[in-house]
Amino acid sequence: MRLLSEVKRDAILQAAAKVFQEEGFEAASMAGIAAQIGGSKSTLYRYYSSKEELFAAVSHQAAKKQILPSLEKLLASQNKDLRAMLREFGETSLAVVASESSIKTLRIVISESGRSDIGNLFVEAGPKIAMQLLTEFFKGRMEAGVMRKSDPEVATRHLIALLDSETVFPLLMGVREGLSSAELKDAVHRAIDTFLSGYSAGDSTQSKLGT
Repeated sequence: MRLLSEVKRDAILQAAAKVFQEEGFEAASMAGIAAQIGGSKSTLYRYYSSKEELFAAVSHQAAKKQILPSLEKLLASQNKDLRAMLREFGETSLAVVASESSIKTLRIVISESGRSDIGNLFVEAGPKIAMQLLTEFFKGRMEAGVMRKSDPEVATRHLIALLDSETVFPLLMGVREGLSSAELKDAVHRAIDTFLSGYSAGDSTQSKLGT
């Protein structure tokens, strides 16, 4: 029964993601999402108490499948060049965050945040988890002497802001319609170089663990 329940939950999340992307949060309805899976609203409410909670669950699933694996890989890379590690993380994560579907989701969150708790639910479901993991990673690098001692959470926020500035922000504002892989890579490299110029310990040209 548990397996069937999980299968049903996955079907609901897939249907909800499709409806939210196509119709936006406000226009989407629990009835419309239920229709996508051939069920009823009562079925949805057995799994999720509100549309906001369902949207947060969709966001969490996306983060779990697309962003968190790259963070886990970063955390497992204990003896690699810091610059290379952060560049790989930036390119992998932004390929998702700067995608058309992710930008649409961010626009939905921003437009609804002033009217409901959806902004907080969204942050708790994905971005907050990612920030905590990245903060722990930076804390470890600071303790190892690879990065200068500072507030690791602030460092995390600075890195995210740098990565977003040339990618997510212009896409979110409609200044750009899309970025090529080459443009994305160049933007990531500039962001990481700028970040390490302020946060690496000693010689920032190498930024290697244990050196």
